[in-house]
Amino acid sequence: MQAHDRFRNLVYGMALALMIGWILYIGQNVFVPVIAAIILTYIVVALARRMEMLPVVGKLLPGPVRFLISLLAIAVIITGFVLLIIQNINQVIASVPQYQASLLRIIQGLAVQFGFETEPTWATIRRDVFGEIRLQSLIGSTVTSISVLVGTVFVITVYTGFALGERRVFARKLARMATDPADSALISQIVDTINDRIGDYLAAKTFINLVLGLISYVVMLVIGLDFAAFWGVLIAILNYIPYLGSMAGVVAPTAIAIVQFEGDWSMIATCFFGLTFCQVFVGSFLEPSLMGRSLNLSPLMILVSVTAWGSVWGISGALLAVPVTAILVIIFSEFEGTRPIAILLSRSGKIPPQRHQAIRRSSRERAQIIPTIDSIMEDDAAE
Repeated sequence: MQAHDRFRNLVYGMALALMIGWILYIGQNVFVPVIAAIILTYIVVALARRMEMLPVVGKLLPGPVRFLISLLAIAVIITGFVLLIIQNINQVIASVPQYQASLLRIIQGLAVQFGFETEPTWATIRRDVFGEIRLQSLIGSTVTSISVLVGTVFVITVYTGFALGERRVFARKLARMATDPADSALISQIVDTINDRIGDYLAAKTFINLVLGLISYVVMLVIGLDFAAFWGVLIAILNYIPYLGSMAGVVAPTAIAIVQFEGDWSMIATCFFGLTFCQVFVGSFLEPSLMGRSLNLSPLMILVSVTAWGSVWGISGALLAVPVTAILVIIFSEFEGTRPIAILLSRSGKIPPQRHQAIRRSSRERAQIIPTIDSIMEDDAAE
């Protein structure tokens, strides 16, 4: 009978997961801006808290001033990124024919070098395959996507402002949703844990990504790569995606370097190894010293979560995968039925004990003490 119940619960759980996944997929235009705004709110709050640690100045700044400075800093960064995209769109479109011609010359040179040009079918393949590539139409669709991105960034910024306004009230709302005081205390502790852990992670990760984008920009500027500032910002954003983002942050600029520095393999190699050094320095030295293993997530499960959330929400899902998965681990660890999932997602299989048991035990102890006190007061009154 127990085996039958376990199988039934498994089927119900899988059906519920599929329904939730489908809802998240079809509602991504609603869910992604909201979750991104929540993540951005965490970053602002965490930066304000870190600002208090600054020597001398940190203790003198009141809390509202720190929040205002953090919000303005994030707003300046986002605005700069949007303006950078707008300024580079026309330049990218104007450079497309040049890049296309350079790419075709590289392919022709490789064909001659390997003797493919003597093949009678090479001209046909070159005409039919590479002649059909229309980079300008591809860039046009990319520009449209970027325009949508700019609108989404504006919506996220508005949501973030409202989320910051309701930050203090929201925790009390969640606590009051539960009628049992033990459940209310459990919700408050879970929210506090999520705020501390996710906030610290996002603040440290944002600082690390800014450093990575800056040093990568310096490397590309020294080399003379086109659109170095744009690539620097893109590398910083892509680094929110574990593993895959670091690879894309090296491969994409190197691909542009191959087309731009046509045949100059020393410049291409300098670009590739320079950006790789930046990634290794940040990933192997700076990131462990600032972050450690704060989220307690398995590297394999991080990669799986990036793939899963990316398949549901695209590039937005890949960017949000790590904080969302970390929040799910914290929540799953508090319930007996989902605790094995939290253990599977964790790095070492060690997760904190369930809080609700200790909370309910303390609630029972208080409930036992209160009648005792009441009986003592009644005895004193009788005497």
